[in-house]
Amino acid sequence: MVDFGFSLSPSSRIDLDEFDRKTFDRLLALEPDAKKCMECGSCSAVCTASRYTETSVRRALHALRNGCGAQAVEELKGCQFCGKCTMVCPRGINTRHLILSILKIYGAL
Repeated sequence: MVDFGFSLSPSSRIDLDEFDRKTFDRLLALEPDAKKCMECGSCSAVCTASRYTETSVRRALHALRNGCGAQAVEELKGCQFCGKCTMVCPRGINTRHLILSILKIYGAL
């Protein structure tokens, strides 16, 4: 067999049968703004922490919508709560409060 110098990535399949919808529904009840996010990336573009860490509100919300709560918490651990993301959000989402709610519900605070 020929070695082409690369290998296949592990499967990144999302099993929706294992998705704990109850936790995400609790977040939506507490933070209805989570539904308004259109994942434009404005928050990530101005984020001071994202320059030095893997912090990304956009990626965290995407992970939560796909049932990956642990990944979302990892994305948000570097947040400094400076509020720049809240100022630039075109949908007017209070991202600082949203991040705090995510960290509380998913057990990181």
